[in-house]
Amino acid sequence: MKTIRVIPRLDIKGPNLVKGIHLEGLRVLGKPSDFAKYYYEQGADELMFMDVVASLYERNSLHDIISETAKSIFIPITVGGGLRSISDIKEVLRAGADKVCLNTAAINNHQLIKDAARMFGSSTIVVAIEAIKEVDGRYLAYTDNGREYTGIDVFEWAQKLDEMRVGEIVITSVDKEGTGEGFDLDLIAKVSSLVSVPVIAHGGAGEKGHVPGAFNTAKADAVALGSLFHYQFIKDNEFEASDKEGNTEFLKQKRNFHTFEPCGIQELKRFLVDSGIECRI
Repeated sequence: MKTIRVIPRLDIKGPNLVKGIHLEGLRVLGKPSDFAKYYYEQGADELMFMDVVASLYERNSLHDIISETAKSIFIPITVGGGLRSISDIKEVLRAGADKVCLNTAAINNHQLIKDAARMFGSSTIVVAIEAIKEVDGRYLAYTDNGREYTGIDVFEWAQKLDEMRVGEIVITSVDKEGTGEGFDLDLIAKVSSLVSVPVIAHGGAGEKGHVPGAFNTAKADAVALGSLFHYQFIKDNEFEASDKEGNTEFLKQKRNFHTFEPCGIQELKRFLVDSGIECRI
C-alpha cells in the first residue's frame, strides 16, 4: 500500500497569505511564515507556495518568503507562479525551493518542460492543470488562476505531460476550489488513470470526510489543501491581521467558516489512518 502525502497549499499575494473561491476574490489571512511554521510542526509532508498574482507582473515574487522559510522548515517546498524560463526556475531553487510548479509556461512552451527536467531532474518539475468543466461536459485547461481560456483538453494535456516525464501533476478543479463542496472525484480519477506520474488533488475539500475519496476513489497520490487547514490555524492562533487589505473583521471574529469544517493536519492524518489510508504521522 502506498503512503500518501498531505500538502498545505499557501497562495501568496505580495507579503500575504490569501484565499479565494474559484481562485478569485482573494481574502488576506495573515503572514505566510506563521502558517508555514505551524504546518511544519503539525506534520505536513510538503509545502506548496503559489504566487497567485505573478502572471500580472510576469515574474515570481516569492524569493524572500521561500528563503526565510527554508531556513527553519526541513520538508520539501514547491514554488509556483510566474516561472517562465530556466533562469526563473534556477532562482527559486537557489532561494530554497525543492520543486517548481509550472502552468502557463508549460502550456506555451513544451520545450521548457523538457529542458528543465533535463537540467534539474524530472522530480523537480511539477505541472499544474487548472481544469474547468464546460457546459458540454468537457474539461478544459485554463491558465492565470482559471482566467485564461486555452481550449486544451485536460486529459489529453495530462497524457502529454506524462509522456514528457514531468515529476508530478497537480490537478485543480477551478469549479470546486474554495467552495468546501468536496473534490471533483471524476476529474481526479480520470487523470490518475491516464498517467503514470504522481497526481496531487487540489480544490474543494471542506471537511476531513472529503479527503479519503481523493485516495480511495480517485487514486491520487497526494492532496493539496488550503482552506481546511488555514481556517483551523485562524481558530487556534492569535496573530495580527493586516489592516491595509482583506476582510479583517472576518479574521477577528474567527467565525464559523460557512461550508467548512476546518481541521488540523494531525487530526486529518489520524482520520486517514483510521480509514485504512497509509500516511506519515
